[in-house]
Amino acid sequence: MAEVSLRVRYSYLPQQFEDSEEILEEIRRHLTGCNFTLGPEVDQFERSFASLIGTRCAIGVGSGTEALTLSLRALGIGHGDEVITAANTFIATVGAINATGAKPVLVDVAPDFTIDPAKIERAITPRTKAILPVHLTGEAAEMGPILEIGSRRGLAVVEDACQAISASYKGRNAGTMGILAAFSLHPLKNLNVWGDAGVIVTSDPALNERLRLLRNHGLKNRDEVEVLGYNSRLDSIQAIVGNWLIRQVDRITRERIAHGAIYDEAFSRVPGITLPPRRPYVRRVFHLYQVYARDRDRLFQFLLDKGIEAKIHYPIPLPLQRGLAGLGYKRGDFPETERQAGSVITFPVDQHLSREEIDTVVGAVKEFYGSR
Repeated sequence: MAEVSLRVRYSYLPQQFEDSEEILEEIRRHLTGCNFTLGPEVDQFERSFASLIGTRCAIGVGSGTEALTLSLRALGIGHGDEVITAANTFIATVGAINATGAKPVLVDVAPDFTIDPAKIERAITPRTKAILPVHLTGEAAEMGPILEIGSRRGLAVVEDACQAISASYKGRNAGTMGILAAFSLHPLKNLNVWGDAGVIVTSDPALNERLRLLRNHGLKNRDEVEVLGYNSRLDSIQAIVGNWLIRQVDRITRERIAHGAIYDEAFSRVPGITLPPRRPYVRRVFHLYQVYARDRDRLFQFLLDKGIEAKIHYPIPLPLQRGLAGLGYKRGDFPETERQAGSVITFPVDQHLSREEIDTVVGAVKEFYGSR
């Protein structure tokens, strides 16, 4: 009889929420009051999240994308302004800049997947108002020189930490280094809820107050509009899910880091696989586990055929997407971003993976490269 390979799924959500009775019971209690918007559960989650990150304030909003947009709007960024960000990021980062009316200015990245500080300076113009570094894949950006550039040039630094809950740079948590930071609670994030949700963090009281206005139509109270704002509130029911999961973040983070270490040790000896640089002063939390792979597309199909749900993030370089054609970028403008788009592959790394599943992924990669 032919050997049946173990299938390895990518999404862990059915396992994570297999036993959700505690959440559902809390939702049942919530229904007696029906305080669906900005209820006490939201306040509880915001306080817990601020404590987790290490900031004075956390503001729950509708999504990670809106967390970015409102952060920029709170700084007064809008039409005629420019915001510098990484060329390899997910479209939400650029979309958030565009939603303010500002122009996204893309900068190439380093092999560790984060924006290259050496390339930021040349992208600054008189219209530049902010730098938006992205802690992509759970890998903290090189914040030291970025903050220095921002301080010297009078530019706000806003962290896109949507993929980086509990990551850190030289002992400082992602989200505590810029004036503001945005996080996502999307279902596939390390701290997730049952839909779209996001959080903004800051230790600036004035920005905290302004953001609380902006997320809720600009309302000072039920009858007074202080500023023109938006409808971007964290739902109370999503906050209930967040309150249940935030207690598990430390364990989730440790297990993802442990799984990443197992992969790193195994793949360091596999010809055809190249690990990204692992800076010793960065705590990477592996929202994604990505490596560079020779003959990536054939490896990807080989794994799929074996029942291993690998992924590719992102196969079309963002600057070359049709929707960004108006920015005027062309092939060759971002060589490292383009290299990553053609050679990076993502493997499951979540906290629910078994050692057998990890070994199955490693074994299949070794088989592909003929290195058993």
